[in-house]
Amino acid sequence: MDIETHPWSPYLPEGCRLLMLGSFPPARKRWAMDFFYPNYTNDMWRIFGLCYHGDKLHFVDESNKTYRRELIEELLQQRGIGLYDTAIAVRRLRNTASDKDLEVVTPTDVAALLRQIPECRAVCTTGQKATDVLCQQLNIPSPPRVGEFVEFDFEGRQMRLYRMPSSSRAYPMAVERKAEFYRPMFQAIAP
Repeated sequence: MDIETHPWSPYLPEGCRLLMLGSFPPARKRWAMDFFYPNYTNDMWRIFGLCYHGDKLHFVDESNKTYRRELIEELLQQRGIGLYDTAIAVRRLRNTASDKDLEVVTPTDVAALLRQIPECRAVCTTGQKATDVLCQQLNIPSPPRVGEFVEFDFEGRQMRLYRMPSSSRAYPMAVERKAEFYRPMFQAIAP
């Protein structure tokens, strides 16, 4: 099986206060844009639209079946939200975008990322695989339940780990309900 390497560098805007970590991007054939959460059927940018603008289509370009990347990046910079994934190299055990079909070959050095963003006070994982990889790396013994957070110490910095529902449509929850989980985190960390 081929090993895939991550197509992007970490997105770490100046003043990053919240680092959101998924597992790994889907295969390129599923991309609607060349940026994080690129699958058109993924709910992440709809969740952001609901949380920040009350409109799930705010970042969606329906006519071209893509996203408004410029608006997304503007919001991420304004709010201090960084993006990356917990794996930099994977094998796809099946030809799917599902986390359960990913074998992490090389995990991301999350500690190195956190050292680059000293103002960061929270990490958010957007799925179970990302949560498992992060907790193992940072020695967090009890991961939070979906929609909750636990506090942890990172090199003398008090931080929170938020566990959010997956933005994948395969996760059985309406996008509006997913946004209800994300909204309090955004309000607390990246208002």
